[in-house]
Amino acid sequence: MRSDDGFLDVDLRAPKEMGGPGGATNPEQLFAAGYAACFQASIGAAGRRMKVDTSGSLVTCHVSMGPVGTGYGLAVRLVVEIPNVDEATCQKLTEEAHQICPYSAATRGNIEVDIQARPAG
Repeated sequence: MRSDDGFLDVDLRAPKEMGGPGGATNPEQLFAAGYAACFQASIGAAGRRMKVDTSGSLVTCHVSMGPVGTGYGLAVRLVVEIPNVDEATCQKLTEEAHQICPYSAATRGNIEVDIQARPAG
C-alpha cells in the first residue's frame, strides 16, 4: 500500500491469526493508527474548547476483528490518558472528543467502540 504522495509505503499482509503469512502491517493496524491519531487531535480540540491543556495526552487504539454474520467485523478499544486533570475533566474531554472525532462519527452505530478515560501522572 502506497499513498499518492509516497509518505506512506508499507507492505500489507493478513496476520497469522487470520490465516495469512503475517510479518507485515495489516489493515487493522492502519485503522488503529488512523483512529488514534484522529482521536488525539479531537482531544486537543476538546481541550482548547474547555481551556484545558491536553498537550501530554496519549491515545492508544486496539482494534480486533471477529466474525459477524457471513463476514467479519471490527471492534475498537480506545485508552485515553490525560495528565494533570481530575477524573471528571478527563471523562468530559474524552466524551467531547468522541462527539467531534470523524472516526468516531464514521463508526458510531456500526461497530463496538469502548473508550476508557483515565487521568495520568
